[in-house]
Formats: sequence, C-alpha cells, structure tokens
Amino acid sequence: MAGKNAPPEINASSMADIAFLLLVFFLVTTTMDTDLGLSRLLPPPLPDEIEEPPDIKQRNVFEVLVNSNDQLLVEGDIMQIAELTEATKEFVKNPANDVNLPEKELRTVDFFGNVEVSKQVISLQNDNGTSYNMYIQVQNELARAYNELRNELSMEKFGKTYDFYLETGDKDKVKAIRKIYPQRISEAEPKNVGGSR
Repeated sequence: MAGKNAPPEINASSMADIAFLLLVFFLVTTTMDTDLGLSRLLPPPLPDEIEEPPDIKQRNVFEVLVNSNDQLLVEGDIMQIAELTEATKEFVKNPANDVNLPEKELRTVDFFGNVEVSKQVISLQNDNGTSYNMYIQVQNELARAYNELRNELSMEKFGKTYDFYLETGDKDKVKAIRKIYPQRISEAEPKNVGGSR
C-alpha cells in the first residue's frame, strides 16, 4: 500500500531531446551582424606575367604617414586629423593648377563634356604601432574629402548631391562624377617607423 501514497513521477527522459532541439532552432534562426569594417575593393589576382607599375610623378602623390604615437605627417608636415579633409580636397582639386600639385589630363566625361581630371594618388602608410582608432579616423577623413568633392561637383552641375544619386541608383551620373574625382588611395604595408618620444 506504500505505492499509493508516493508522489507521482514525471517522465523526464525526453527533456534532453527537447532542450537540444530548442538549441538547434535558436542557432539556425539567429542572425549575426557582420556589417563592420571598411569597404574596399581588393585588386584582382596577379596575372602570370607581372607588369611593371607605371611611373608616378612625385607631384601626383599625396603622402600621408601615421606613426606609432598616432601623429599625422602629411607631405612632410605635422598635421591635425581635423585638417586632413581640407588638405586632401585642395590636393585632389588643384584649382589653381599649381605646379607642385597633381597634373591634370583632359578627358571626355558624360554629362560634363571635356574635363580636366587630376592624376592624383594618395599614399597612406601606417606604423605597426598605429592605433586602430587613428587608422579609422584617417580613412574616414580621406573618404570624406572625396565625398565632399563629389557632392560639390554634383550640386554645381545637377542641383542635387552625389549621395542623392547613390541612394536613387542613378549609375550613369554616379559613374560620371567618379570619373572626374576617382578615389585612388594606395595603402602600403605597415612599418616600424616609430614616433617622436
């Protein structure tokens, strides 16, 4: 008669199976945000025969160096990060055709006709000790310079910003504006150049 007074037992043999199925369900249905990082177009694979890169005149190269102390050296002069955008715009645009700034070549561009396009290249070099925060700030300032130049040109020609044409998907106008202000940023391997102490 002792069996009648015992509490009823719950069959828990399938609880492990249910917990496992719930775990699998959450792993399969959960998404991870992976939108972090810099959007960069990687170069294509090297061909069997490597061609020599074309000679680039020194006047066409805008040197940006960041040392291990996160100090910015632009064209041989110490510069604050807040000044980099304007300095980059001045270099790329070269409005007065200064002989110390990039050469220009005449190109035919849709919507614009014959336009002088700068042969500029931005050379970015970091130290192995450069902080990631400083690296991102420099990248942002360089990208901002190109975006501002493109927006100014677009407003002047079309009355709407370059960003507007990017958002609306007007590929022809975006392509034309990019031909006038192509973003050419060359990043060299980081070095141990150190910093002033």
